[in-house]
Amino acid sequence: MKLKRIVFKFPQKHEGSRTFLQPLAIGSACGVFIALVLTMGIMDLRRSERSLIGLIEKQGLAISEVLQKLTQENLDIIVRYTQEKEEKYIPQMDDVLHPQKWLTTEIAEIAKMIDERWLKNNLSDEYLRKIAADNALWLVATLNREGKAVFKSRSLPKELLNGGTSEITIAALADLYQKKKIGGFIGLQRKDGSGMVVIAMDKEGLLFWGLKAAVKKALEKLGEGQKQGLIYVMVMNKKGMRLGSMGVIPEKWHPQEMPIYELVAGMKKWASRKVIYLEKPVLDMAVPLYTGGKVAGIIRLGLDREGADAILKENAYNLIIFMIFVVFITLFSMWLLYHNQNKHMAGIVEMERQLEKAERLSSLGKLAAGVAHEIRNPLNAISMASQRLKREFVPLDDAKKEEFLMLSGVIKDEIRRLNGIIEEFLSFSRTRKLELRPYPLGDVLQKIVNLLGEEAKAKGITIKTNYDGSSFVIPMDVDKLMQAFLNLIKNAMESINSGGKISISVERRERDRVAVVISDTGCGMSYEELGRIFSPEYTTKEKGLGLGLPLAYEIIRGHGGEISVTSEKEKGSTFEIILPLERRHT
Repeated sequence: MKLKRIVFKFPQKHEGSRTFLQPLAIGSACGVFIALVLTMGIMDLRRSERSLIGLIEKQGLAISEVLQKLTQENLDIIVRYTQEKEEKYIPQMDDVLHPQKWLTTEIAEIAKMIDERWLKNNLSDEYLRKIAADNALWLVATLNREGKAVFKSRSLPKELLNGGTSEITIAALADLYQKKKIGGFIGLQRKDGSGMVVIAMDKEGLLFWGLKAAVKKALEKLGEGQKQGLIYVMVMNKKGMRLGSMGVIPEKWHPQEMPIYELVAGMKKWASRKVIYLEKPVLDMAVPLYTGGKVAGIIRLGLDREGADAILKENAYNLIIFMIFVVFITLFSMWLLYHNQNKHMAGIVEMERQLEKAERLSSLGKLAAGVAHEIRNPLNAISMASQRLKREFVPLDDAKKEEFLMLSGVIKDEIRRLNGIIEEFLSFSRTRKLELRPYPLGDVLQKIVNLLGEEAKAKGITIKTNYDGSSFVIPMDVDKLMQAFLNLIKNAMESINSGGKISISVERRERDRVAVVISDTGCGMSYEELGRIFSPEYTTKEKGLGLGLPLAYEIIRGHGGEISVTSEKEKGSTFEIILPLERRHT
């Protein structure tokens, strides 16, 4: 059937109208859709970012609340310890002595550091003034053996001087403490008795050091909890002096980075910013530190946001992939509309080909019905003739008698099998019930080799077998499985033009499976042919129906087996049939 070329044209309303109007309209609609999806995707990414940052901020606020609570508890203990004790008041020694001891130890460490510089003659009033300013100390002074101030951080008030001299006495410091003009003092005697280091603090300094002790104790307890995602914590008072820290703290913070004034004034509950610290994405938070209901300082928290960034990155990647997919669909739609005529033509050609195949199979079925009836009578005559030959014309020679009986048996078996094939030919596409019984696999293959031996010899084909040493007995329908192997071996013989080799071997594959491998040195097949050889609609033979391989495939599958093929052009093919050693119930 010769197909004519059909050309479709879009109707033209007026001169100059475009035939590409429909694809462009679809493209415009898709462009609007892409823009809408992109906008929604960006908004969703920003919403996800806000949600993730919000979760991290909630974590930071929870940590700061715990830190404030611990600080307030420790500060209450220190304040209670410094108050006058009533008769009925009994302090909790473990809670009270730790911050008090830490406070004394820290101030004593400052005194020791000053004493070391004093021994090295590297001490000055300017250095002591810096020490006092950095640590909120009211007075830092070094006294000689007579009690005179050698170096001091400030001019000495009259209350400390003994009779107008420059001598400072511990009694004078104690008197100022009793009058509550200073918050406390400490004197560290030098080991050689040559003087002492005196450190005194006013009420503001005492509050600073008490808060510092409370914060340090709170950070110790917070560190025991090992807060996941917490990189660093630093607590500062309102003047920016460090009260305590945990983790690796950034060296400097610029005031403009965070709205510190608004946080200290209580105008904001917290502030945060995204930074890169130690090559890791960090959310830097600032939260006011409340003690006694008032802002006493700032808590700076560094929270790991690597997980959140990974989620946002994945979402952005998914959005990009989705947008690429949408653009591809748009271009594909335009191409599809532009080439719809060719697609319809290809569909028409395919439908005609399918109709031709259907007609061929229908004719084949009708022909098979007539052939089956016509062939059955000659087969019966041949069967009766073979039986008479076997009964009345047996050679007297023992050697020829054995060969005669073997050939007559082959004729009888093949007539019976051919009759079964004819009866089942019409029901090829339906599932056939197999009558399975144990039978040696090697015997089936050897019968086929005996049957095809003369034909192979005439074509110069050598059949090599390797199953003599195996004794595999498998459940099989002998006639049908023999038909399958016969079709496969005959197909191998037909692929060899002049002279070649066919190898048949039986191998153990797994514990309950056996493989029959049939290899030939024929013409081989291409990759496209391999994918279609088991289809009943495909054949490369000029004569015949080409149902040998599809029939073999159906039979092997009915036995619960598998069949695979490897082939290379001009080098041959290999069929591997794997069959179960035991019957499988389905």
